[in-house]
Amino acid sequence: MIAEQIAKDLLSIKAVTLSPNEPFTWASGLKSPIYCDNRVTMSYPKVRREIAQGLADKIKITFPDVEVIAGTATAGIPHAAWVAEILDLPMVYIRSKAKDHGRGNQIEGRITDKQKMVVIEDLISTGGSVLEAVAAAKREGADVLGVAAIFTYELSKGKTNFENAELPLITLTNYSTLIESALTEKYIDQNQLELLKKWRQNPENWLN
Repeated sequence: MIAEQIAKDLLSIKAVTLSPNEPFTWASGLKSPIYCDNRVTMSYPKVRREIAQGLADKIKITFPDVEVIAGTATAGIPHAAWVAEILDLPMVYIRSKAKDHGRGNQIEGRITDKQKMVVIEDLISTGGSVLEAVAAAKREGADVLGVAAIFTYELSKGKTNFENAELPLITLTNYSTLIESALTEKYIDQNQLELLKKWRQNPENWLN
């Protein structure tokens, strides 16, 4: 299955690091037993090809009417380019904020009014940044069909945010698959697996 394969890939190239006993501190201040940097995948041709093909296949099935692929700046851009190439579709990228010079674009590239778009992100935590990108794309006239990402932490806040936005999300792999793969591949033991499960259920209070 693609979910298990991508999970193993992310672990093997250390795009994902699990440290339940010495948690990381995210920029938000949240203490987390996992750190995911999918930018690392760019440096591994076999892994990035599997990701691009996996996303392209899922997009074709879930969003068959897609007309343009958009990447979020900056992590989603390379994956969007590779997916657009496989699907033979136009590609654009969405800035985190509009330029303060020139025409003030937030989308780079060209879209037409009501063009059916799928937005690609590298990973989903709460979904806040990609949903802001979606809102920007809609302001500029796109018809956003959904979001496709490599990985999701499966946090309840992220799920709620996508439900509230009434926007479909598809991912290649997820937190549950990743931690089970980590156990199978002996990156963690059973006690650490339980800690990792506890974090997902209660990210703010899992250490207590």
